[in-house]
Amino acid sequence: MELLDAIKTRRSVRSFLPDAISDDIMTEILQAGRLAPSAQNRQCWRFVVVRDEELKQRLSKKSGLVGKINFFIAKAPVIIIAAADPKRSVKLNGQEYYLVDTAIAFQQMMLTAWNFGIGSCWLAAFNEQKVKDILAIPPNIRVVAMSPFGYPRESDTLYAKAVSFVAKSKKRMDLEEIVHYDVWGNKE
Repeated sequence: MELLDAIKTRRSVRSFLPDAISDDIMTEILQAGRLAPSAQNRQCWRFVVVRDEELKQRLSKKSGLVGKINFFIAKAPVIIIAAADPKRSVKLNGQEYYLVDTAIAFQQMMLTAWNFGIGSCWLAAFNEQKVKDILAIPPNIRVVAMSPFGYPRESDTLYAKAVSFVAKSKKRMDLEEIVHYDVWGNKE
């Protein structure tokens, strides 16, 4: 798959086949994160790859912000937690770059996964402390995001359809709404 095709066709997947992801493909996905750019090349990101069924169940039932909203992640063969060590990063212009760096690395992983036909779904609606407790993540490490990874089912579950509809997952703003030329407000 060409890079632009992967970018244009990638979508949030919430319905997964039970098929395992091979170790070779998982290594490629993780390598994509490892090779991402970061502020001053600090490489602050860390990833927890969860394959254990009990841990996936615990994450799906006990890590959500509201009830059991993340229950669907247990059906994926893998859940990856994107975390970072803020002390290995920099703060510039009042911004903590561990958030940016980890987001870049995780997006590269998601695009690489999609290249292999593997779907993912960026999750931010989780209780960080509960995720840290379940996975024994040290207190100094921040959990930035998490995502299930797996081969998409041919048709989405009713839950997946409802969440996509509510989240307006397919809607993207037009370039005219987001791009300014030379100075803010100049649209030509």
